[in-house]
Order: sequence, then structure tokens, then C-alpha cells
Amino acid sequence: MENTVRLLSTLALMGAVRSLAGKYEAAGGARIDADFAPTLRLLDRLRDGEAADVVILTREGLAGLAAKGGVVAESCVDLARSFVGLAVKAGEAHPDIATEAALRRTLLGARSIAYSRLGASGIFFAQLITQMGVAAEINARATIVPQGFTAERLVSGEADLAVQQISELKQVAGVEIIGPIPLHLQSPALFSAGRLAASSKVDLSDRLLKFLASAEAAPALRESGLEPCF
Repeated sequence: MENTVRLLSTLALMGAVRSLAGKYEAAGGARIDADFAPTLRLLDRLRDGEAADVVILTREGLAGLAAKGGVVAESCVDLARSFVGLAVKAGEAHPDIATEAALRRTLLGARSIAYSRLGASGIFFAQLITQMGVAAEINARATIVPQGFTAERLVSGEADLAVQQISELKQVAGVEIIGPIPLHLQSPALFSAGRLAASSKVDLSDRLLKFLASAEAAPALRESGLEPCF
């Protein structure tokens, strides 16, 4: 459709994009046709030739596309930062994760921990438990999620801890967020957006990018568990 922008977005921005889409269209903006997947999955789909107008990825993922000419570098904008957190099923006790030692005890004491295989949070968590020297013990009973929301495995009973971006954990009903992994152990993921070079909807795409990076979008980003970059 002429007044529609095709948007591919990492899962971390799902809550914010869904919240903003109706508001944007009602204010006279284009309709947002959005699809969501982990960053690495989106990169695979784009490499396979999937068409879109705007893409939201980690800053590193977007920069890689821009360097190869797949995204117009001048269109790229930083949107939000996100921290990785842990969640439990609603009503369950919140274990201590306030320090590295407490986090280690909690991770080793879990029956099963659900984390993502392809998302930025899963890549970070795999590196973290390796650095902590507990990867073998945790992975022996981990619930690895190919894609989607790890907290769904709490509701199903497959795991008793879920690890993911806090904005992604918040998308699942019936769970409670314990909090972020200690901040000194992680660097926030930075999510950015840009226009695909092959898009024919230059003006519509650039107007959407301007809106997503504006103060008007900031409340929805915060509500979804993200920290706006502006």
C-alpha cells in the first residue's frame, strides 16, 4: 500500500513500536507494517532478499548493513538503550541477583534457565556465564530458545529463570521481572534504526525515523523498559 512503511524490528522494540504505531498513524503518519525477530534472524532475512523500508537493529548490526550499502548511513538514528534482566513466574520468590556472587548462586541454583540463541541478550549471557566459569553447569540444564520471548518458558514451566532484554521480558504476561543483571557486568545494548537503500518510500521512511527518534516517542520507549537516547 502507498501509505504503508514496512518495518523490520528486533524484539526489544516490539512493545514500543506497537504502542507508537496507532498514535503515529492517527496523527497523519504512514501505517506501520511491522514484523519482529531477533537481530541475527533479521540480518539473515535481509541477506536472503526480504524487502522492507525501515529496520531497527542493534547499532552494530545496523552499522554492518550501512557499511555494505544495504542501509543509507545518513538515515541512521540511535533510539534506545536496553539492559539484560532476569524474570520469574508471577508469584514466585525473587532470588538475589544484586551482586556477582549472588547472581552466581542464583544461576547455579536454578532448575533451568531460559535464554535466547540468536538475540543480543542471549549472546551476552552466553559470554557472561563463560566468563563466570559456570557455562558448563548452566548449559547442561538450560532451556535454549531459538527465537521469541524467553519468559514464555516460565509460564509453560520449562524454566524457573528467564534471561532477556528487560523490554522483551515485559512483553510476557504472567511473569515478574527481578531486575537487571548487575550493571557493572554488562554494557547496555544500543538499538538504532535506518532506511534500507532499496526502499522506494524515502520520504515516508525518513518521517517515521524522525518520529521514532523524537521526544514524542520517548514515553513509549520508557514504558516498554528502554532508555531513550534523546
